[in-house]
Amino acid sequence: MEHLQAEDLGFARVDHDRVRRQGAGEVIYGEGKTADQIAAIMASLWKAGQRVVLATRVDGEKARRVQVVLERNAASAEVDGNPFALQLRSLATGVRYLEVPRILMAGEYPPPSGNGVVVVACGGTSDLPVAEEAACTAQALGNQVLRLYDVGVAGIHRLLEHEQELSRAQVIIAVAGMEGALPSVVAGLTKAPVLAVPTSVGYGASLNGIAALLAMLNSCASGVSVVNIDNGFGAGYQASLINHLKGGA
Repeated sequence: MEHLQAEDLGFARVDHDRVRRQGAGEVIYGEGKTADQIAAIMASLWKAGQRVVLATRVDGEKARRVQVVLERNAASAEVDGNPFALQLRSLATGVRYLEVPRILMAGEYPPPSGNGVVVVACGGTSDLPVAEEAACTAQALGNQVLRLYDVGVAGIHRLLEHEQELSRAQVIIAVAGMEGALPSVVAGLTKAPVLAVPTSVGYGASLNGIAALLAMLNSCASGVSVVNIDNGFGAGYQASLINHLKGGA
């Protein structure tokens, strides 16, 4: 274990060895963390050489505060002659907020390196925050992503118009709330593995996504795997793992 590297920030131990072990760097879960904590973790990862840093589940106000903290810290480092001053400045100027998926991102999406296309399909516009979290995560991990949005089963002709794109996908992420039927339909149209993402979108009996979760777990279509409610990040990460399997082209 001596080769494993982690930086102790007092409130967090930042995993700098994750890229070597898992092929992808640490991603920050922003909910419940302060702006100062998120900024410090982002800076730690950036200084360690991670050139795409994501913080998920960050609302707009917190994102603005993080950007202020990063700018303040970069200015202080320049005044103090900190050896990481240039890196902190590049982080402060390179961070941006993706409003729909609520992701704070530093760096640029890398060129696609996967075996094929990751398709992200969602049932309705209300599912977009979760679908975009999945799509942006997959892009940040080096995947070509095709978005098929508002193709829910209430107007199934909208989905069937994209049968060719679905048939060419390497892996499909299907995001839906309400009754959660979309992944079953998609899996019946393609040979690609389908990652089902239930969302908390729906009226009372949807039980904040539990109805969709149970429907997806009970899918009669083969090839459907299910992640947790609203877990777009988990689906995007898993899709990337599938798309980067050796010999998967």
